[in-house]
Amino acid sequence: MIDFLILFLIASGLAMDCFAVSIATGFIHKEIKFFPAFKIAFAFAFFQALMPAIGWLFGISIERYVRDIDHWLAFVLLAGIGVKMIYESFKPAEKKKYYNPEKKRIILGLSIATSIDAFAIGVSFAFIYSNFLVYPLAVIGIITFLYSISGIFLGKKFGYLLGTRAEMIGGIVLIIIAVKILIEHLTGG
Repeated sequence: MIDFLILFLIASGLAMDCFAVSIATGFIHKEIKFFPAFKIAFAFAFFQALMPAIGWLFGISIERYVRDIDHWLAFVLLAGIGVKMIYESFKPAEKKKYYNPEKKRIILGLSIATSIDAFAIGVSFAFIYSNFLVYPLAVIGIITFLYSISGIFLGKKFGYLLGTRAEMIGGIVLIIIAVKILIEHLTGG
C-alpha cells in the first residue's frame, strides 16, 4: 500500500497545475458561480484520477523490460515533471493563454492538458507499486477536486497574490519525492 503522506504529496503536486488554472479561472472570471466551478473541479479531478490509471496500465505492460532501471525512470519522470512545473511558473502571465472555462470543450481541453503529468506519474507507479488499487486514484481525485474548487474561489478573491507560486511549489514537491525514491532504491531502504 502506498504510504499516505507520499500519496498526499504526489496528489498535491499533481493538483498544482489544476490549482493554478483554477486560480486563473477565478481571477479572470470573477462572476463564476458554484455550479460551473463544481463542473470544472470535477472534470479536473476525474482526469487527474483517470490518467494515472492509464499510465499505470502502460507501465505494467513494459515493466518486465525496464525492471533494472525502473527507479531511474520513476526519478526522471517525477523530477522532469517537477522541473517543467517550476519552469512554467516563471512564464509571464501574458504569455499564458486563458480561455472561457465554462465551455465544455475548454473544460475538456484544460482537464486533459493538466492531467498529462498524471499519466507519467501512473507510469512511475507501475515501477514502484505492483498492486495498484482504487485508493491512490481516489486520493488523487479528491485532492485535485478540493484544490480546484478552492482555487477558483481563491482566484476570485486573491488571484493576484498567488500567481504562479502554486505551480512552483508543486514542482518542488515532485522533485523531492523523486529524490526520495532514488535514494531509497540506491541505499536499499
